[in-house]
Amino acid sequence: AYERGEGIIMAEYYLISQLPSLDGISENAPLPISEERFTELCNRFLGKKAQNEMKKLTLSPPKNFESSGSALIDSFNESERNLRFALGKVRAEKMKKPFDTENRILPVEYIKAANTVIEMENPIEAEKYLNRYRLEILETLRPMDSFSKDYIFYYGLKLKLILRIRQFDTKAGEEAYRNIYNSILNGDRLEAKQ
Repeated sequence: AYERGEGIIMAEYYLISQLPSLDGISENAPLPISEERFTELCNRFLGKKAQNEMKKLTLSPPKNFESSGSALIDSFNESERNLRFALGKVRAEKMKKPFDTENRILPVEYIKAANTVIEMENPIEAEKYLNRYRLEILETLRPMDSFSKDYIFYYGLKLKLILRIRQFDTKAGEEAYRNIYNSILNGDRLEAKQ
């Protein structure tokens, strides 16, 4: 059992050592890795349990808590739920419509971020603001150990966030902005169409 565990740790170490840095990449610079390549590397070097957890990396978590098996993924998903509930609440209040927060206590910083976004007139700028906010949240979850399984999950979420904002153009940004808020008000699983 010791050798098997050590082999898994070495495989994770080897995987992480191959990942190019995503820190400090400008908006116009090409990404140093594609999501397909990242997934391919993960499938090659991670054990089955970690691969199953990787499949639960999403920018659109389910409305209700579902354990992913990873505290980092669960924390990111909970922050995303809080943000989306805050956006729905603030938007509904602005439209003078009811909105069920399901007795969720929303942290003040999420309400502040939602108020900032709702006041923005340019949907693409609102999406960029939300994406930067999500990246800031993710940075608070960044593992201290850069050679851990959680670091791989952090890296995967960061890659997804960077790719998401790069896929928006003005028209798509407006459509995604409206889809997200309509989904929030309707209580659907939230996902921007891309």
